[in-house]
Amino acid sequence: MGTDVIVVGAGPVGLMLAGELRLGGADVAIYDKLSAPSGESRGLGFTMRTAEVLDQRGLLDRLGEIRWGKQGHFGGVRIDFSMLEESHFGVMGLAQSQTEEVLEGWLAGLGTTVRRGCEVIDYRETADGVVVVFDGPDGRGEEEAKYLVGCDGGRSTVRRLAGIDFPGAEATRAVYMADVAGAGLRMRPIGERIPGGGMVLSVTLREGVDRIVIHEPGVRPLSEDGPAFADIADAWQRMTGESIHHATGLWVAALTNATGLAAEYRRGRVFLAGDAAHDHAPLAAQGISVGLQDAVNLGWKLAMAVTGQAPGDLLDTYHAERHPVGEQLLRDTQAQSLLYLSGDEMEPLRSVMRELVAYPDVAGHLAGLVSGLSMRYDMGAPGHPLLGMRMCPVAELDVAGGGRVRVGELLHSGHGLLITTGEAGEPAQVAAGWTGRVDVVAGTWAADGPDAVLIRPDGYIAWAAPDGGDLADALGRWFGSARAVAAA
Repeated sequence: MGTDVIVVGAGPVGLMLAGELRLGGADVAIYDKLSAPSGESRGLGFTMRTAEVLDQRGLLDRLGEIRWGKQGHFGGVRIDFSMLEESHFGVMGLAQSQTEEVLEGWLAGLGTTVRRGCEVIDYRETADGVVVVFDGPDGRGEEEAKYLVGCDGGRSTVRRLAGIDFPGAEATRAVYMADVAGAGLRMRPIGERIPGGGMVLSVTLREGVDRIVIHEPGVRPLSEDGPAFADIADAWQRMTGESIHHATGLWVAALTNATGLAAEYRRGRVFLAGDAAHDHAPLAAQGISVGLQDAVNLGWKLAMAVTGQAPGDLLDTYHAERHPVGEQLLRDTQAQSLLYLSGDEMEPLRSVMRELVAYPDVAGHLAGLVSGLSMRYDMGAPGHPLLGMRMCPVAELDVAGGGRVRVGELLHSGHGLLITTGEAGEPAQVAAGWTGRVDVVAGTWAADGPDAVLIRPDGYIAWAAPDGGDLADALGRWFGSARAVAAA
């Protein structure tokens, strides 16, 4: 018995990818070596673009009441987001375990559950797929699949088995992280610098429980066993003068600033996503955010491949589009870490940065890097300024007979989307050969918008009118060959 795709790792990235595959009509098996969810929450929230991605699938509302960040910054240098045209604030204080619970519920509703206690230990390639070897609750087993995706973290087993290089920098510093009950700490949502290069952060997760992060100069990477809560309480007191020894450590960890970037996001029938593809210092939920976007970029492409609809080079665009994002992620997190966590010798540069971010163009550039809103893909054709940019999911459209809808609602199906307006009816006729892969909606923009726009399932603009190139070419590039349309 086999499946289309085996996903290894049931963290947010693996769950999101599995859901995207199911939306695209692929069968998927998701393996996780843990017998139950860990309940750990290394990531607290995500960036604005990742919030938009979840909104495109109707998942944002399932997360409950959202707490948006009130302060923007780049490496601790505050940015006044109010000077920018749109909000770049991300979601804060949302436990990763809650995100995983929502994603797993969504996946279950699509007909797939996680196979827990199943640890992948090997795989071999066949003429038309892979055979994965795993140890599970009933002993050793094997399963065939067309593709294998490693979403199994920075120490990815899949990456190691595939022999994919993971070049990067060794750790030079560590941070303590803990969830603490009964400490009663005040909020320090973007952290506070301590003279000499220290930093402490505290945010309230829920009533009576705080997340704390500590960077103490001189603390070096620790053993895999990690710290005890007493070590963290001692460090907090040294840095702040406050005692939390009376509190209870619900979860503790020590994380480093070691980095790694997979040389290949795809090797044959094996793909990597999330921390398995890019690992870096923990900073502002950048890892989980980029990982979820990896999943949404790969999912629809892989689903089209296994259902026989993808153009020949579609799967290669995953590495082409996402590897540069990984490079930028490592660069930006390293820059922010140096800016924020270095000692007083960095103060002249911080002063210059504070002057620069007063300029809207500079603030917009840095905010776009942090939020992910400035990300642009190469769509293979010049022309319309929106090409390759994300389509804002809160943009509204008045649909004949259907009232007003947001673009994000129209993307819930995971299909491509062609929006036409009163001045652009011809594109709908062109797109008829892609029915079932591309939804066509006619309407009028509530505010300014393009005459017509083709949006990929991940929310990025592949064609726009006027001057966006040939629509049939764009449809063929991203959605395969057209089907013959019967004459009326």
